[in-house]
Formats: sequence, structure tokens, C-alpha cells
Amino acid sequence: MSLIQRLHHASLLSSDLNASRAFYEGLLELRPSDSRPDMGFEGVWYDIGEQQIHLLVQPNPEAGLVRHEHGGRDRHIALCVNDFEALIARLEKAGIRYTLSRSGRRALFCRDPDDNALELIGP
Repeated sequence: MSLIQRLHHASLLSSDLNASRAFYEGLLELRPSDSRPDMGFEGVWYDIGEQQIHLLVQPNPEAGLVRHEHGGRDRHIALCVNDFEALIARLEKAGIRYTLSRSGRRALFCRDPDDNALELIGP
């Protein structure tokens, strides 16, 4: 048995919590977790099954950095979605750029307001 059992959470930086919340809650329909204690700084946690995404508010240390256009060539987190076509429609309506996975899977890559890359995988 491996020492590591599962992924607990992934933390992403947010320089503008309102913009990040609009993306994660409005566009991706995640709901904030009530399990986040007062940590002395702004942020929000999202439960995704037994795992979480933590948004940590701080200035973006990579602002202005030129990122690869295809998020699959950058560090990213991957999330499973239940309706791939609805996701694409939401991204297009919101004007969020994305690229399709080059593996041939039903997956795409996009970026949040702080240029964190996300892979979104359909059923």
C-alpha cells in the first residue's frame, strides 16, 4: 500500500476574491464550504466530494507572466463535470477561452481570473 492515500485539497491563489467567486460559484456552480475556519486572511473553500479547492487571497506573484495558451501544458487541476456540452455553452456565453484536450478525451482546459489552469473532463 502506498503511503499517500488520496488527494485532500488543492490550493489556488486569488488576487480578487469577488472575481474568483463569480467564476467558481457562478460559472462552475461550486458552493462554498462552511468548514473553513477564520484563518486571519480572506479565502473560500469548496467541497468536491471528499476533496476540496481552497482559494487563498493574496496578490498574484505571477501577474503578467506569459502562460502557455493550452492549459494542459501548464500546472493545473482536473475536475470531472456531468454535462460537457452545458459546460462549453457556459464558457462561451461568459467569453471564457478554452482549448480542447489534445488526447482525444472529452476534456477542455480553461483559466480562472488569476490564470490558474483547470482541466474539465466530461463523462
